[in-house]
Amino acid sequence: MRVVVGRLGRAHGIRGDLSVEVRTDEPDRRFEAGAVLYTDSAIHPTLTVEWMRWHSGRLLVHLVGVDDRTAAEAVRGTTLEVDVVDDELPEGDDEYYDRQLVGLRVEEADGTLVGELTEISHLPAHDMLVVTRADDTEVLIPFISEFVPLVDLEGRRVVVTPPAGLLVDLDAPDDPDDPDDPDDPDAPEGDQGPDGSG
Repeated sequence: MRVVVGRLGRAHGIRGDLSVEVRTDEPDRRFEAGAVLYTDSAIHPTLTVEWMRWHSGRLLVHLVGVDDRTAAEAVRGTTLEVDVVDDELPEGDDEYYDRQLVGLRVEEADGTLVGELTEISHLPAHDMLVVTRADDTEVLIPFISEFVPLVDLEGRRVVVTPPAGLLVDLDAPDDPDDPDDPDDPDAPEGDQGPDGSG
């Protein structure tokens, strides 16, 4: 099967080098010299990595046949995929491929259902779990051990202990009987003197 590992970004320099928006936890493996990348382009259905290097925290690649800035700009924005076998697993014990996680049930430590894990968002600081709830709203949970203590692939579930307030429904209707609701026309006015003056 094919999985997305990145997207070609801006040209770097005049020799055709390109930055890559990385979407894999194993960039050094996926973009090593000689790697064949499948694309969403009819003009360049495959691209081969000639070399890769890191520059100021960004991944740069040089692709075979892309030898100047004009050629690099022509492939900018191209989505990159690689072939992986269905049962291939990451090298680290606590690492997972997106395809292993998407579709898992997400629940709190007490078993309360949060929703279904529908996407992994790969951000510079850390990955985020995108969880879709029963009402089709989404909640983002940082994919770090503090908030995601258990990934149970066999049980098809992820246990989360999110920070306080993260799962609160911000769209919940206001309590009509809340005396502190500033929008309640029947709520008592505050900071008034005995004669009703402010």
